[in-house]
Amino acid sequence: MRKFLTLPDVAEALNISMSQTRALINRGELEGIQIGGRGQWRVEQEKLDEYIDRLYAEQRQARADRTEVSG
Repeated sequence: MRKFLTLPDVAEALNISMSQTRALINRGELEGIQIGGRGQWRVEQEKLDEYIDRLYAEQRQARADRTEVSG
């Protein structure tokens, strides 16, 4: 079963502000959907996990690139 998070839940999980959370979604860095008549944003837990995994991968690659340049 899919688990959907509210934007405050996502902000808390990432330890960032609500405006930063909205910006991630607006830029397309984090995938979210609008649900209901009032267009409340929700982020699927799996999408949040994918976003975090992608950030880890980018950091690993950046470290590897720096090592190659300095080595």
